Amino acid sequence: MKPDKLLLELEQILEQAGYTLRKERGSFRGDECIIEGQKLVVVNKNKPIESQLGTMGRVLGEIDLTGVYIKPAVRKNLEDLWDQLQVTPENISEDFDLE
Repeated sequence: MKPDKLLLELEQILEQAGYTLRKERGSFRGDECIIEGQKLVVVNKNKPIESQLGTMGRVLGEIDLTGVYIKPAVRKNLEDLWDQLQVTPENISEDFDLE
């Protein structure tokens, strides 16, 4: 899967998980936070796509994705990304919700 397509898919997964994605400029790496009860992921849009994917992949590995639909092709790419980042996903079983 092309990086730009994967980026769009990960954005959708974050939204399904209840997060708002903000792409901002600045001298920061990017991460997730909660501001006034709103779950937020901030990505540095000045960074290369691979870095943005890394930020989103790291966040997705730290949150509970139970009940979130993940397409099989995206699941494979996400698992590969987690391997590259050496992230052990939280609360992820072998069977994602594929309904």
